[in-house]
Amino acid sequence: MEVRRQKNLVLILAREFASKLATATFVADADGTLVFYNEPAEELLGQSFAETGEVPMDEFALRFHMEESEGTPMAPTSRPGRTALNEQRAVHRNFRITTLDGVKREISSTAFPLFSRPDECVGIMSIFWERQNNNQG
Repeated sequence: MEVRRQKNLVLILAREFASKLATATFVADADGTLVFYNEPAEELLGQSFAETGEVPMDEFALRFHMEESEGTPMAPTSRPGRTALNEQRAVHRNFRITTLDGVKREISSTAFPLFSRPDECVGIMSIFWERQNNNQG
């Protein structure tokens, strides 16, 4: 029998908050497991959370080709969510992804740690959006 660990209240509240946002958002726990992403994220990424389920965020990121804005591959430790979790600080990055529908998108992302107490990081929240190309009308 599989034992399910109770989610921290901060993660439960973060998920509830993310579900109300009009901006693409995902939530991961302190172990780096993606525990939720909202409908705007589903639309941007091309896959529903119901299809994905809880999965390590590093494994989830492998589904997308992620690269720096100039086109070089993005190191896993450079991803905003990973940086926020590893360094327990807020981070903002611009980069490119190729989503599951094969579309290359310019993305801006801000990720930040979630704390239940000043010394206890319980996960991260990452908010991201597609940047508009300045050359478009």
